[in-house]
Amino acid sequence: MTSNTLNGAIAPLQETVKAIYLSADDLKVAASILFNAYVDDPLFVDIFQAEKEGYDSRLRSAIREELNAFWVAEQPMIGLFDDDRLIAVTCLTAPDAAFGSGRYWHWRLRMLLTAGLFGTKQMLEKEEKVRALVPADNFHMLSFIAVHPDYQHHGLGHILLGAIDSIVAQDAKSEGVAVFVTVPSHQRFFNDDNYQIVSQLHLSHVSGEIMFRKNQH
Repeated sequence: MTSNTLNGAIAPLQETVKAIYLSADDLKVAASILFNAYVDDPLFVDIFQAEKEGYDSRLRSAIREELNAFWVAEQPMIGLFDDDRLIAVTCLTAPDAAFGSGRYWHWRLRMLLTAGLFGTKQMLEKEEKVRALVPADNFHMLSFIAVHPDYQHHGLGHILLGAIDSIVAQDAKSEGVAVFVTVPSHQRFFNDDNYQIVSQLHLSHVSGEIMFRKNQH
């Protein structure tokens, strides 16, 4: 994975903001940003059983293991940087990745040890069900997108979407990008970038919409 700036991926919000691929040194900060963004997300609250003691620890561990798996599999992980500070992050799964719900055996083992059997099983089942409902054979999957609390409401989320669109457009094999959305305000956010609702999905105690943006290449 390179750390080169994504050429043409963004129109900077300000001169110091740039989108680049994350390096291994960025993963710890990325995990912290993602934890803050997803700690109240209905899906993760349900999967990692927020009503039981140790929820924060299970979620932190799961996010850390997900990022490590993305890194090992060389999947696209993009950060927005204000000078040298990581302020926003997004993670994708590429269409041709031998990744998906199978994951690497060491990821599954580490997830079992840190997040527990129930959480690991729910994560894998969620991804399988989402993928089955996407109206495409080869597509990117948007797993995470988050902005640091200090930098929210300044349009950085849309800059990240622009970077995602650039990556998808450059992949001739990809039919588009899918995301599972459980928060209504997030639906409006993705709809602004031409994501369309293609299916609904009920998982345990959580319902949401699968949204898909066709590749514009």
